[in-house]
Amino acid sequence: MRIINREEFELGKEEFFEKILKGAVFIYPTDTIYGLGCSAKLYNAVKKIREIKQRYTMPFSVIVPSKKWIMENCFVDEKAKEWLKKLPGPYTLILKLKNKECIAPNTNTDLNTLGIRIPNHWFSNYVQELGVPIVTTSANVTGGDFMTSLEDLDLKIKENVDFIVYEGEIKGKPSTIVDLTKGKEEIIRK
Repeated sequence: MRIINREEFELGKEEFFEKILKGAVFIYPTDTIYGLGCSAKLYNAVKKIREIKQRYTMPFSVIVPSKKWIMENCFVDEKAKEWLKKLPGPYTLILKLKNKECIAPNTNTDLNTLGIRIPNHWFSNYVQELGVPIVTTSANVTGGDFMTSLEDLDLKIKENVDFIVYEGEIKGKPSTIVDLTKGKEEIIRK
């Protein structure tokens, strides 16, 4: 397991992209908290995150490459379009999924909906460049405290990731979750 900063990630970008596309599980910063992620298109990588987190059935959200990706893979009604204007930002929008092939089937256990994010953070630019959705879930074992710094990173998580992109302490809170699957907005978590 390797701990790198933003500059090291940038300098070794091609190497890290290749690792992600081959199934690496990693921790990265966002505009809210640190995320635990992998390519959302790789079944075995998603399975590894489920095992690390001990989260076997609840769906994972993804950081998507772009709003265009959202339009191509999710159903976006007028209410959802209003929320898309708020991205990038600290929101997870739950939308109906129209292209079930855009993620591995174990990313979301029902495959009818998908939580999508575009954090207001430099890491989103790399997801856009990579061109594949990245699982985004808090870097903790389910039920435990989420990671704000290396000092509070759960050892079970740390031992099972390939690399950590670290930028110091992040004093945020998880994103606001907005369910837009019923033609209206429902705030699930603020």
